Amino acid sequence: MAARAMNPVQALSDTHLRPYWLDDPGRPEPCPALVGDEHCDLLVVGGGYSGLWTALNAKERDPGRDVVLIEGEECGWAASGRNGGFCAASLTHGLGNGLARWPEELPLLEKLGHANLDGIESALERHGIDCDFERTGEIDIATAPHQVLELRETAEELASLGFGGHEFLDRDALRAEVDSPTFLAGLWNRSGVAMLHPAKLAWGLKRACLALGVRIYEHTPGSELSSRDAGVAVRTPYGRVFARHAALGTNAFPSLVKRLRPYIAPVYDYALTTEPLSEEQRAALGWLRRQGLSDSANHFHYFRLTADNRILWGGYDIVYHYGGEIRAEYDHHPATYQKLAEHFFRCFPQLEGVRFSHAWGGAIDTCSRYSAFFGTAHGGRVAYALGYTGLGVGASRFGADVMLDLLAGERTERTELEMVRSKPLPFPPEPVRSMGIGITQWSMTRADENGGRRNLWLKAMDKVGLGFDS
Repeated sequence: MAARAMNPVQALSDTHLRPYWLDDPGRPEPCPALVGDEHCDLLVVGGGYSGLWTALNAKERDPGRDVVLIEGEECGWAASGRNGGFCAASLTHGLGNGLARWPEELPLLEKLGHANLDGIESALERHGIDCDFERTGEIDIATAPHQVLELRETAEELASLGFGGHEFLDRDALRAEVDSPTFLAGLWNRSGVAMLHPAKLAWGLKRACLALGVRIYEHTPGSELSSRDAGVAVRTPYGRVFARHAALGTNAFPSLVKRLRPYIAPVYDYALTTEPLSEEQRAALGWLRRQGLSDSANHFHYFRLTADNRILWGGYDIVYHYGGEIRAEYDHHPATYQKLAEHFFRCFPQLEGVRFSHAWGGAIDTCSRYSAFFGTAHGGRVAYALGYTGLGVGASRFGADVMLDLLAGERTERTELEMVRSKPLPFPPEPVRSMGIGITQWSMTRADENGGRRNLWLKAMDKVGLGFDS
């Protein structure tokens, strides 16, 4: 009698409920909290990628600028230290979204996006940041017949528009790269995506900021923003920061500019990592070029290899909590972990017996157009960038430069973009927001089950420019 196959949930039996990336002995000690008052030229609120890139780029533009950064917990503890580590050149959450929203600007947006990715790579070299950066590219994968046609049409459209670096892979070519019985075709973006260790990137940026003279205060949340004389003031638990200008990089967390809060719906995304694969297990997959992978469903998975040859497997569920609340207890969702484990072994049955070492989740900032938006407040003394919707690892550096341009009052190639000058539609208030998100999720699931056909609800959302994604 054949041995009974392992229940996928058994692979979760010894899992650590904490982010794999943050479970690292190299995690730096936190900086002290702010006690008393501080004064500076530029205050950066938020110690994720958005805030860290803003502080770093501000000092590189003007080494004499006095910069202070405050962070409510520790730098990189939230989305910047918990994401999948896909660092994309795209500023528009993919070419499809860019074509739908800014078709005339897309060539420039792509040029700026690739220059931004090059700039990230240069900054890592310049500041000696080792974050396992690998410019492997990413393959979008078809796992249903209608997705094969969609990927082929996308490849043809990109070629006709002159966007190079993309290669359509049929079933055999794709499975020669990475082998799964569920893979039917793929579209390989060869140069526009890098894989990296997200927490090491945040920690490296923190070290670089400190080396350039940025004063960083951790465990120092900003609770209130007000205008003061020729500048602004932000209140913290034990003091205040007075600054000429402020840049807000709080993203999923409630903005200090309250009018921006309806534009963001915090959603929770979840991921697993396996134990390190053996040489035999790696050989059963192929995956020699270590590309990032994601499937093409509405409820999609993203997956990649880590530097120590684990597989990170995340996505699928998009969990929104009534009122957009962010709580520590939402960081874990056992039902989603079970789904992810089942889907993993369906994709890679040759890895039966592999166990998951880590499971975690966290909030990301989604907006209705899926890509970041920008602007100023308090008479131009405050700038913001938020709404990256899961693709902020690379685009947050671009957003940092936009904020610095806006604060300087400069008209640049970036600030003249329609993407920068326009805003997404805000989400409706509760309870309509929760009802709408629930109907949208149900409709997306139905579309995945029905050959990609979008129902009237999704078509209506497309028409008015309202979306919900991760």
